[in-house]
Amino acid sequence: MTVDALPLRRTRRTTWLWFALPSLALVSLFFLVPFLLNIPFAFSSWSGYSTDIRFTGFANWSLLWRSGTLGNAISVTLVYAVIAMLVQNVVALTLATALRRTTRVNAFFRSLFFLPVLISPLAAGYIWRAIVAPQGVLNGAIGIVVPGFDHAWLGDPVAALVIVAFVDAWKWSGIATLVYIAGLNSIPSSLLEAAEIDGASPAQRFWRIVFPLLAPAFTFNVVTTLIGALSAYDIIASTTSGGPGIATQTLNVAVQQQFGQSYFGTASTLSLTVTILVVLIAVPLVAWLRKREIA
Repeated sequence: MTVDALPLRRTRRTTWLWFALPSLALVSLFFLVPFLLNIPFAFSSWSGYSTDIRFTGFANWSLLWRSGTLGNAISVTLVYAVIAMLVQNVVALTLATALRRTTRVNAFFRSLFFLPVLISPLAAGYIWRAIVAPQGVLNGAIGIVVPGFDHAWLGDPVAALVIVAFVDAWKWSGIATLVYIAGLNSIPSSLLEAAEIDGASPAQRFWRIVFPLLAPAFTFNVVTTLIGALSAYDIIASTTSGGPGIATQTLNVAVQQQFGQSYFGTASTLSLTVTILVVLIAVPLVAWLRKREIA
């Protein structure tokens, strides 16, 4: 290598940094800096009714726990996330299995099932709020079979939580479906043909060959859907606003409500709790699923 080539090589090594700087600056400004500032506020007494900001340690957590807000928000968030993750992955895997072959009909249905992804979460919530309203499409359809049927779905605490979790799954299943289709198409057809010749049933081929080989796609979908559901806000805000009562009050909904009441310290505490919860669940889950891939 000549001496003149050395500066050129160094330039090439650092060129990527100049392209990345604008994105890194935006991420730092709008995500990293607010997150770092949120940490001290989470341990402070700060409200819009006073200019005094005092360090109070874990007093905010104690206050939120004794009031029942923290315990309820965590339990609702976990139930919501598990339901959304399970429904989304079951639906996505079913659709991917049915639509894995590349045909015009399958291409049409892939596009059809991907449409909800293009709708904003707020719009999706408003659409389903209208569908499940007492005078909505759902009660009207059931009323054809059961005359006079009238039920306030979003007024039922259990039904409301299940519905918003279902809407979350409906909204994002299209992405998970494409991931599973890509995983299915990466499996050599010779393996399935050999298993079929050996007399394996469709169920045996799926559970003993297809599902194990889908491990990377399964890991990605389970982790991303769970993290997305744990940090969900838009769909719940536009569908139930955390109601009825506190039945669908997830951590992020509670954050918004605390901010709305100018309790900035406790809102920061709840916001930090979301991050802690995601890390505590995602890190061991990824490690366990990755170990399953290797096995």
